[in-house]
Amino acid sequence: MKRSSSGGLVYSTESGRMCPECRNAVAQCTCKAKAVPAGDGVVRVSRQTKGRGGKCVTLVKGLALDATALALLGKQLRTACGSGGTVKDGVIEIQGDHCDLVMDTLGKLGHAPKRAGG
Repeated sequence: MKRSSSGGLVYSTESGRMCPECRNAVAQCTCKAKAVPAGDGVVRVSRQTKGRGGKCVTLVKGLALDATALALLGKQLRTACGSGGTVKDGVIEIQGDHCDLVMDTLGKLGHAPKRAGG
């Protein structure tokens, strides 16, 4: 069998997911501090139902924040809306149609959001 040069430990039962760059657990990753999120400076708030079984989700994209700051902002937005949600790939997802409330909350927090989509 041929071994891949980029192969290595992906998951460990002891520490969970492993970073492919520094080979540490994701929680103790040393290379994530170097990764600067790519954002164009424009915060876009949109509503999406595609691929979600007809359920509506409010999306917040374009925030140039690191992972911990993005998770903290997601928590603040979810509490302001009173609903659930998550942060995936630099995008904050909030369950339900809360575009206006999210835009107001982001404006109070010092961001300049724009409405995207219909």
